[in-house]
Amino acid sequence: MATRRLATSAGEASFDHGAQFFTAREPAFAARVARWAAAGIVAPWPAAGHEAFVGSPGMNAPLRDMASRLEVLWYSEVTAISRGTQGWHLQGAGVDEGDFEALVLAIPAEQAARLLAPVDTPMAALAEATPSQPCWTLMASFDTPLAFANDSMRDAGTIGWAARNSAKPGRNGPESWVIQASPAWSAAHIELPGEQVASLLLDALAACSPVSLPKPIAASAHRWRYARSGGNGEAALWNAELQLGVCGDWLLGPRVECAWESGTRLAGMLTVAP
Repeated sequence: MATRRLATSAGEASFDHGAQFFTAREPAFAARVARWAAAGIVAPWPAAGHEAFVGSPGMNAPLRDMASRLEVLWYSEVTAISRGTQGWHLQGAGVDEGDFEALVLAIPAEQAARLLAPVDTPMAALAEATPSQPCWTLMASFDTPLAFANDSMRDAGTIGWAARNSAKPGRNGPESWVIQASPAWSAAHIELPGEQVASLLLDALAACSPVSLPKPIAASAHRWRYARSGGNGEAALWNAELQLGVCGDWLLGPRVECAWESGTRLAGMLTVAP
């Protein structure tokens, strides 16, 4: 649930370049979404289906709301974890923190596996057995609306999904599109330079257009190595002896709702000593 902003000659453009929308079918999550909707944090988006919601004014709005009550340290990569007599210790670029009573990993399976391997072999093995699929995503803005009849499209050759991001509720700025390549195409081209991917995905969008595409006023490609998660049927993982937990959509399935349910389940298992 990510939002990127780019400066253009027609003003700032915003792009939901990760998850495009979400649904709310499980009662507890539906109740949370209803509270977000009442607060203006999410809104329905009929272009993706009658059950689809998006964050407003960006897909990251629900995350910003939840994080506002927490102390969050951004842009710090944890490369190793270890358990000592006083608790958990984290190491990495710009990170040297320790003596945490409990540790939760809420990250993609591939990244979780690397951190878990030295401390919990069964958890690491489960993560290794649940790989993700990649996704190349193009963010493109134009100074005139594109001539597509609909605000979204699916499964059009190279394109797995494309959407007129500027048509989502609460968005402002110029005509903006998010074009996501299919998992197979993304995997086959995972190491291409971003500029080349942007050109190829613009060509793919042009092939779907009824008229010639105008030249974009801004364009940027983003590579998600771990985009579409797997799923193994587990809701969450908790090692009470180590006070170590794992949650994420890769446990239940590739949906925002699954990520929320996994985290909520783990919260119920957590037993940090007072």
